[in-house]
Amino acid sequence: MTNLVIIAGVLFLTVCNYVNGFPDGSPVDACVKERPNQPYHGKFRSQPIDTSPYQILASSTQYSPGKQIKVAIRGDTFKGFFIQARDAKTNEWLGRFAQTPNTKVHSECSAITHADPKDKKEATLVWNAPTTGQGQVYFTGSVLKDYAVFWADLASK
Repeated sequence: MTNLVIIAGVLFLTVCNYVNGFPDGSPVDACVKERPNQPYHGKFRSQPIDTSPYQILASSTQYSPGKQIKVAIRGDTFKGFFIQARDAKTNEWLGRFAQTPNTKVHSECSAITHADPKDKKEATLVWNAPTTGQGQVYFTGSVLKDYAVFWADLASK
């Protein structure tokens, strides 16, 4: 009987983990793993970009020391996101996102992710340019409708 209880407990925890995925945001290793900026959700893969109901909209593509750029994610209701700022010429991580409600910042790689599993209609983020230099920036990442349905490699407009 004890083995049956243990097996049932393990099965329950496995199902809960599968259903919830990463309710408090993407881990920092999303920055550097084999498929950067994409969630690793087992057998599930990104949907074709041309079918995405989401847009990443930036208030500017130009940065200079101390400039703030607003970044919005809009479209259908979604559960989560992982967005990075990158220099348009070098593709290197750049600047730092500001902590905003219900987000988690990964300053190690200039990224921001959701911090709760609630449905979202829109996310408004604030990115801070580096204190030196100027140039062009773009924002890229993933938006998750749910654990199994997501779009990766989206880029700002």
